Amino acid sequence: MRGSLSLAQNPVMHLTDEEFERCRRDFEEVGRRRLMVWHHFHDDLMLSTVQTLILDFFDFHARIGGDTSEIQSQAALTMSRFIAMLERGDYRQNREVTYYASELCIAPKYLSEISKSITGNSANWWINRFTVLDISRQLRDRSLSFVDISEMFNFSSPAYFSRYVQRYLGESPSEYRG
Repeated sequence: MRGSLSLAQNPVMHLTDEEFERCRRDFEEVGRRRLMVWHHFHDDLMLSTVQTLILDFFDFHARIGGDTSEIQSQAALTMSRFIAMLERGDYRQNREVTYYASELCIAPKYLSEISKSITGNSANWWINRFTVLDISRQLRDRSLSFVDISEMFNFSSPAYFSRYVQRYLGESPSEYRG
């Protein structure tokens, strides 16, 4: 997370020839893996391949910008703590910016402002991003009913869960599951 915050603040990198070649190979690998739709674990395979590319970017950035663990900004530290809350799964029970702001002892408006300034996306966007990615994973698990998933994410009703999925995934849970 610290690497992504640092990268968001300093997005331009000048690569060595070796780094450029590694980056080119990473992109080619993403392209090759994208075509392997027959692979039983295609989505997971794509995730891993893209994560490799991202980690290489962070490695390049760490070399160029120094140790990213030394980000001095209080706002970046707050943003890092916010993302850590999302990474541990707080979004399953709490999808309101006010909850996270309260936990961080800051105003909701300030959390949204620093999120937007550091990452380019609002705090609400991050909450929904984590939620939608997890819901899409859960929907692929056919052993879970829609009611189970709705309860897992603390939706007030299965109907509200269905509207949320429709809004953020563009399809009803049934359509998404296929």
